Amino acid sequence: LEMQLPKLLWLKRHMAQTVTSLAGAFFDLPDYLTYRATGDDSRSICSAVCKWNYDAEQRVWCDEFLQQINLSAELSRADWKLIGHRVLDPGTPIGKGLSEAAARELDLLPGTAVATSMIDAHAGALALFGCRREIGAGDDEKVTSKMAIICGTSSCHMSLTEKSVMAPGIWGPYKHAIIPDLYLNEAGQSATGVLIDHIVQTHPCYGTLLQEHGSNSGIYGYLNTLLLELAKERTAGLVHRLTIDLHVWPDFHGNRSPLADPNLTGMICGLRMTKDVESLALLYLALMQALAYGTRHILDVLQSSGREPITSILLCGGLSKNSLFVQTHADVCSIPVLLPTEPEAVLLGSAMLGAYAAGLYESLESAASSMGGKATIVTPDLSEATHDYHERKYRIFQRMYLDQRGYERIMKG
Repeated sequence: LEMQLPKLLWLKRHMAQTVTSLAGAFFDLPDYLTYRATGDDSRSICSAVCKWNYDAEQRVWCDEFLQQINLSAELSRADWKLIGHRVLDPGTPIGKGLSEAAARELDLLPGTAVATSMIDAHAGALALFGCRREIGAGDDEKVTSKMAIICGTSSCHMSLTEKSVMAPGIWGPYKHAIIPDLYLNEAGQSATGVLIDHIVQTHPCYGTLLQEHGSNSGIYGYLNTLLLELAKERTAGLVHRLTIDLHVWPDFHGNRSPLADPNLTGMICGLRMTKDVESLALLYLALMQALAYGTRHILDVLQSSGREPITSILLCGGLSKNSLFVQTHADVCSIPVLLPTEPEAVLLGSAMLGAYAAGLYESLESAASSMGGKATIVTPDLSEATHDYHERKYRIFQRMYLDQRGYERIMKG
C-alpha cells in the first residue's frame, strides 16, 4: 500500500497510457503539496528513498532495477521528469518559496519559505529525535541511541545510525531520509491501537462499558485502574503478573517487522469461559504486553544485525497517552521511555523543516535540537523479579510464532 513503484507497474499493465503518455508527473503526497505551494517539481529524498526505491547513496534513480521491472523506458524520459529529476534533502528551501497563486489561496505572503518535505511519520520522528530528557537526566544522549515510535492505529519504529545496518525484515537503511548523512531503519507493527480497539469492542462487556464511560479512552482509563485493583488483591500490587497464564501473539493483521509476513495471524492462549469485565481487563493487559514484546523483538533484531544498543524510546501518537502501554514498553525493553511535552510531534517536525528552510538554523539537526523541547521520563522496573517474569513471557511469545509455523506444516502435510 505504501510503495509507489508497484503502483506504477500496475498502471502500466492495466492502464498503459497513463504511464506512457497521459501523466505529466507522479508525486508522493508530501512532494505534491510542495509542488502545489511553489510550482517547483523537485522531490524530497525522504519520499524518494523510502517509497520510490531511489538510490540515496549515489543520489540517482537505479536504472538497472527499473529495467528489470520494465519501467525504465517510461520513467527515465526527459531526465526522470515523471518521478523527479531533482531530489533534495528535507528542509532545503524550494525555488522562490510560496508562489503568487498559492499565497492568494492561503492568505500568506508570496516568497514565504517552503521546505522540502518529509513523510508525516518521519516528520514526527524528527521531532522526537530532537526531544531531550529533563534537566539533569542525561541531555547529551546521542540521536543514534534513540528509537522513535509513532504509535496510533499502527506503529512505526524508527532509528538512525551513522553506518548502514542491514536488518532482516526491517526497511532500510535509508540514507538522508530524516537527517543528512544518517541512515534510517524503519520497522513497524501492522496493528496496534486498532487491535486494542478490536479486542475491547468485540468483548461482551463493551456495550455496558461504553454506556458507563462514554468513549474508548474512558474505557481504557477504567481498565487501567481496574488492573491496579486486581493486582492489589492477587499479585501484591504487581500488575504485570496478572497474565501468568494468558498469552497473546498480536499479529492479527500480519507481521510487518521483523518477520515481514503478512499471512501471520493472531493467537491467544489461556482463554476461559468467563466474560465479565475482569476477563476483558486481563486480555487487554496481555495484549499490551504482547505489543511491547513485538517492540523488543524489533530491538533484538536491530542489535543482532550490528547497530549500537538503543538506550531510550521516544513515543508519540494516541497510545503514548495510555500509561499502561508506556510503562509496559519501559519494563519489557528495560530502557526509559520519553514522552515529549509537545504532543503533536508531526506538526512540530514540520515546523522544524520550515524553520530550517527560512534560515533560522544552520542545519536541520540544530533546528530539531533547539525546537524539540523537553520530555518526561518513564523509568523501567529493573527488579530481578520483573525482569525474570518478562523474560519468561518473551520466551512464550517467541514459541507461539514457532507453534503457528508448526501448525501450518502439519496442515500442509
